[in-house]
Amino acid sequence: MRESAALRFLYGTVPGRAVLKLLVQPGVSRAAGCFLSSGASRWIVPLFVRKHNIDLSDVDLPRGGFSSFNAFFARKRRTSVGLSGGCDRVISPCDGLLSAVKIWDNTVLRIKNTEFTLADLLKDRRLAGRFRGGTALIFRLTPAHYHRYCQAAEGKVAFHRRIEGKLHCVRPIALRTFPVFAQNSREYQALETEAFGTVIQMEVGALLVGKIRNEPLRSEDGRVRAGQEKGCFEFGGSTIILLFQKNAVRLDGKLFERKNGDGEIPVRMGETVAVRRDFPGSLGV
Repeated sequence: MRESAALRFLYGTVPGRAVLKLLVQPGVSRAAGCFLSSGASRWIVPLFVRKHNIDLSDVDLPRGGFSSFNAFFARKRRTSVGLSGGCDRVISPCDGLLSAVKIWDNTVLRIKNTEFTLADLLKDRRLAGRFRGGTALIFRLTPAHYHRYCQAAEGKVAFHRRIEGKLHCVRPIALRTFPVFAQNSREYQALETEAFGTVIQMEVGALLVGKIRNEPLRSEDGRVRAGQEKGCFEFGGSTIILLFQKNAVRLDGKLFERKNGDGEIPVRMGETVAVRRDFPGSLGV
């Protein structure tokens, strides 16, 4: 993946890293977020649409246009998610680029040349131990992707946690320089499911943004269904991570036929990406 000159400067030079140190301060991030949420940022929208060739044909366009760039970035579709399966299937929580990683015993997760332990990611060593030998599905969203996301599986939310952090870009050049996922702000929920045991769904924020807007639970018993809207990101390339315990899921083998040159798999929100390990049929690898 080719990186912009700005990112090469920020992460690849001494002066750039000095500027980056200022950029990732909370006050700067808040100021950038306030601008992108204000009417003064509306002019960016048509430029962004043209640059990334974004299709707005299925977008719920507000009367008078979007009130700000962030209003556009968190845009809604008119059509709801078309689910590809029931409670025995895991669906993609978003549009994005998928990578699958096996969580071996006493190893670290490696994403785009950056290594970090699961305990660092979750800030919970005991919880991380429950996923040893399991599977991590990493969904990377580019700025051009649809930035609303849904629940990936059906179950009951056991708890929710937010982790504050220094905000860094999640693009590859950043990952060669910083332990990105240990520093970005992130939120995750632990979901207890009948089909897959405990599942973690985590959202990770990005440089100058870090705005993860999750919807409050609307059910009294804490249950959620696959495809139920979970939240959205404000501006920035962002990431969603799903963690599964050992022998909980089988991945859809057909997905790997779609790998791009970077080894990532383009996926759409709502499509099946995995099934219960003992699910009958030919699906999986």
